[in-house]
Amino acid sequence: MTEAIRVINAKYVSDYSVLLLFSDNTEQTVDFQKFLQKNPHPQFSKYLDMKNFKKFKIENGNIVWGKDWDLIFPVEELYTGELSGS
Repeated sequence: MTEAIRVINAKYVSDYSVLLLFSDNTEQTVDFQKFLQKNPHPQFSKYLDMKNFKKFKIENGNIVWGKDWDLIFPVEELYTGELSGS
């Protein structure tokens, strides 16, 4: 049985892009800007403010924003760099 891929590190790159390191040592730069712009919900749109966007953290193998995980994405989508809803 193989272990599920997890996000183990995240580094802000520029604009709305974050470089993610996965548990298999794969790196992927993910641009979250299109998702944030195409999903105008107060829970998400506050992360268009760069000071809020940069406050991501790694929890339980995923990159999340907000105390209650306002933003969280399937690891499979992060791994490919293609977010649904973008």
